[in-house]
Amino acid sequence: MADRASAKQTGNGVKEQRRRVTMTDVAKAAGCSQATVSFVLNRTPGMKLSQQTRDRVIETARALGYVSPTFPVRTNGASASVQPIDGIIGFAVDQLATSPEAVVAIEGVRQASWNAGNIVLVAQTLCDDEMEPRTLRALTGAGVSALIYMAIFTREIVAPPYLSELDIPVILLNCYTADHAFPAVVPSEIAGGQMSTRHLIDHGHRRIATITGEPWMEAAEHRLKGYRRALATADIPFDPDLVVEGDWSAGAGYRATVQLLALPDRPTAIFCQNDRTAIGCYEALKEAGLSIPEDMSVVGYDDEEIARHMHPPLTTSILPHRAMGMWAVEQLAALVPDSKRYPITKIECPLVERASVGPPRR
Repeated sequence: MADRASAKQTGNGVKEQRRRVTMTDVAKAAGCSQATVSFVLNRTPGMKLSQQTRDRVIETARALGYVSPTFPVRTNGASASVQPIDGIIGFAVDQLATSPEAVVAIEGVRQASWNAGNIVLVAQTLCDDEMEPRTLRALTGAGVSALIYMAIFTREIVAPPYLSELDIPVILLNCYTADHAFPAVVPSEIAGGQMSTRHLIDHGHRRIATITGEPWMEAAEHRLKGYRRALATADIPFDPDLVVEGDWSAGAGYRATVQLLALPDRPTAIFCQNDRTAIGCYEALKEAGLSIPEDMSVVGYDDEEIARHMHPPLTTSILPHRAMGMWAVEQLAALVPDSKRYPITKIECPLVERASVGPPRR
């Protein structure tokens, strides 16, 4: 979860995660000094900081779940502490029971809503042609003042016609429409894939493999695009033999890693495009008698709970569903009524450095 990204040191020197996020954590993830973070989050006057730096610090703080009385996150001039919604916010999601991402996003909505005394009502739709419209009507019929509509898999959707008929604000979370008819927020997956790969490059790796998700999914496509962009930026030739298609599962991670280890010139690092893939990758590496990170560095993605308990703890990227949920509520304060087009907002996926990455063995 996004607010677990600060680190404490255990007796054996391994970094573990706890809930409280500090300015130091924000500075590390944003790639700037703690003083810069302090100036931005405390809105210190007179500091000559670029707007790009200010935006990066604020987005990183939001993604990590940084909380402070002096940090009212602003979106288009609106403060998170200012809520135009009075009463009940509806939250509709296609999958809930089997999705930790939905739970994290709901918690972000709750966290941003409760300070104003708003209640969050949640319903699961399963994208069922018959039941989804009935579910949305039941949810909005409960007197909600706004509706947040979420998809589990990041993608372009065709919005149910009923959404356009509502006379309350509607926000899309983890999805968007081609006509930009609703404000929408998604993870910045290309930048996340690039940051993950760049982290391995910065540790001296040049033979970097990646195990992808299913190629039809937007997250897999964008993370791979970020991987290729990082290689190109570092003048490292792209090698298709180092890209193995997976399906987000531990089993696929295991099989892909075995395939990579069989290459004549095998990689020194593997970017697993989700943490479950990394679990299988770990198993294959240890079965082959290789140590992490001494013989092979590994990076995951999503920052699932298991990542911090792996041996060694897994370096990974936060999938910012909590921050996206908070953004959705904040955006309600800045909606322009009757706007014809709304931009798609992308929230950064900060890298959480743990113990699975080191320099390549010489």
